[in-house]
Amino acid sequence: MKVENYLKKLIYSFKRYFSTNILFLSYCLISILLSLTLRALTVGFTFAVKPILCDLVVIVIIGSFGYFFKPSNQFKYFFTLILIFTFLCIANSLYYTFYKSFLSISLIESMIMLKDVKSSVFDKLRVIHFVYIIYIIIFIQIHKSLNKKKYYFEIEKIEKSSTMFKKTLFIGFIFMIVSILLLNKSDVTKISKNWNREYILQHFGLYTYTINDFIDSLKPRIDNNFGYDIAAYEFREFYKEENKKNIKEINEYTGIFEGKNLLVIHAESIQNFLINLKINGNEVTPNLNKLITESIYFNRFYPQISTGTSSDTEFTFETGLLPSTSGITFVSYFDREYEGISSLLKKKGYYTFVMHANDGEYWNRNLMYKTFEYDKYYSKNSFVVTDDDVIGIGLSDKEFFKQSTILLKEIEKNKIPFYGKIITLTNHSPFDQIDKYGNFNVGYLENTEMGNYLKSAHYADEALGEFFDLLESNGILDDTVIVLYGDHEARIPKSEFNYMYNYNEETGRLLDSNDENYFDLENYRYDLLKNTPLIIYSKDSDKAETYDTIVGMYDLLPTLGNMFNFKSNYAMGHDAFGTSEKIVIFPNGNFLTNKVYYNSLKENYISLTDEPISEKYINRLKEYSEKRLSVSNNLILHDLIKNEKNLLKEELKFEK
Repeated sequence: MKVENYLKKLIYSFKRYFSTNILFLSYCLISILLSLTLRALTVGFTFAVKPILCDLVVIVIIGSFGYFFKPSNQFKYFFTLILIFTFLCIANSLYYTFYKSFLSISLIESMIMLKDVKSSVFDKLRVIHFVYIIYIIIFIQIHKSLNKKKYYFEIEKIEKSSTMFKKTLFIGFIFMIVSILLLNKSDVTKISKNWNREYILQHFGLYTYTINDFIDSLKPRIDNNFGYDIAAYEFREFYKEENKKNIKEINEYTGIFEGKNLLVIHAESIQNFLINLKINGNEVTPNLNKLITESIYFNRFYPQISTGTSSDTEFTFETGLLPSTSGITFVSYFDREYEGISSLLKKKGYYTFVMHANDGEYWNRNLMYKTFEYDKYYSKNSFVVTDDDVIGIGLSDKEFFKQSTILLKEIEKNKIPFYGKIITLTNHSPFDQIDKYGNFNVGYLENTEMGNYLKSAHYADEALGEFFDLLESNGILDDTVIVLYGDHEARIPKSEFNYMYNYNEETGRLLDSNDENYFDLENYRYDLLKNTPLIIYSKDSDKAETYDTIVGMYDLLPTLGNMFNFKSNYAMGHDAFGTSEKIVIFPNGNFLTNKVYYNSLKENYISLTDEPISEKYINRLKEYSEKRLSVSNNLILHDLIKNEKNLLKEELKFEK
């Protein structure tokens, strides 16, 4: 009988609680649904208790303060919170579409950069990005219904605000304790490091991610030396160990280009799948196809970008470091000391420069190039730009290359070797100016995003062919090494690749997955298609070969250092022609070797070989990757090259 009475009292208490806290519970439910919807529309929805529980911690604790208001005013408080949460969802949804990452206080600077690529942003804008507004409407309707039923008037008679606040806050802390108990060592590491934003949002929810990011962004603001001693010690120990391992390795490429000019072509959004691709029997990139037969060509080369996209590629190419995981390196950390290709070649007597027909301020290049010690930045003001010569976001590649050749001829008059970087513009999304790309028939891909990209890439390839002809006719190729790389993927959706590879024109349908000609894009194969070409060309070199090995952007500094006979003390990568194990680390914690691709978001991998993959092998690579991410990130954040290089040199001397 006692048990029965207890159950009755318990049921009555629950009923009473639910009937007198409808607004608060509606706020909690809608806040959870907002977070779930964001996950579903970005990283993909998988039902899990942990992210819901973590979100509830924030929702309940913040919501508990609503009980300090009279019931008639609580709606305003909860509605304000839902508006903030909705804004977070819309902003993150838009940001994820463009950057494949989530918004952060430390990444707000990148939003300023979107003004110059607004056509790309609007091209990716969809109604689905604003679906979250539905929840605002639902909450307003709940409020109206409660108002109509005199709910607030009735609640004021029975509610004790201080009691409800304490009870609700207590429940929030209970949720927090349970959430903490569910964390494992890997979770703690990922939250504290904040590298993989996708992982944190998917596994801990939107609101926990936002709070964690806010705290992370405050650390350097509260104290510039926050964590400095640990970071500095890790920095010195890491490079002392690397110094022991990296005994100069002599190979067939050592010093072969010493004293030659170095001209780097930073090719906008050129992906490697374009190489030797034919549409209706016609080559998409005939000039690149010809060039690779005369060059050293890496067909498994991967940029290592974060949210700084092109600027991250430049940073990693120049320094051999990984881009910062907190903010955009070119914008937030331009005032640090770096050791890069420009400064190293200047010591060998080179004249160094960059040519890019865009605003000098874009990606903060005008300041970062000074940090890199470039002698000259030929930005938009150095070129004649007419309306007829503009394609997409700036001067067309063909006109840019023509004018760049004139500048190169002037530079050659100095009679000293030069290192220059040429940054193209035309092949930038949204690939919508098809009337200016020329007549390249893409067949059934006409009027698709992929078809437009192929037209744009074909135009970029034509421009490149004309540039090589200009370099040849002006004698610039005679003593110049050309390095060409694609700066990053073109962000073409998986569905477009599926349509290109698996559409059967005869049947008018997509191939079935059981068809022998079916191109499978699942199980990370779409991710692996994001590689770009890396080509090293010298007119008088007989070393033309295709390398089918994994190479990352951070390997280029040590690789070119070996070829041109200069050395970086801080590069994270290794000579692509050396014997070191090849591993590409991505800023989000993913990594790739010749044997395996590991995804840190899902914490699993696929094997790329018939060899068995052991757990020990994966754990070793995870440790290797995490160490380099940590050292590189802290090196940038705390300006460790400037502050610790002298002590590091002394410690190295002492050990010797």
